[in-house]
Amino acid sequence: MGKSTDIEGTDVKTAKTLTDGQRAYEARRAAKAGMSLEKWLDTKQRQQKAEARAKQAAEPAKADKKPGFFTRLLDKAHKPL
Repeated sequence: MGKSTDIEGTDVKTAKTLTDGQRAYEARRAAKAGMSLEKWLDTKQRQQKAEARAKQAAEPAKADKKPGFFTRLLDKAHKPL
């Protein structure tokens, strides 16, 4: 509800949807990093998008695997003799 979803499907909270406590926490983290809050949130959002893309690229295409042991056993049991 308070999250916006980008193209990759990752949830990113924007500055407008942060609660007061979340905004204060992020402001402290931004000050510690020597950035403004808006720049910090933009950097954080870009990093989350890059991680999502890297995770998606790292996932190999799922190959068709053979049926499991019990599936094969049941298939053999159902075949006529």
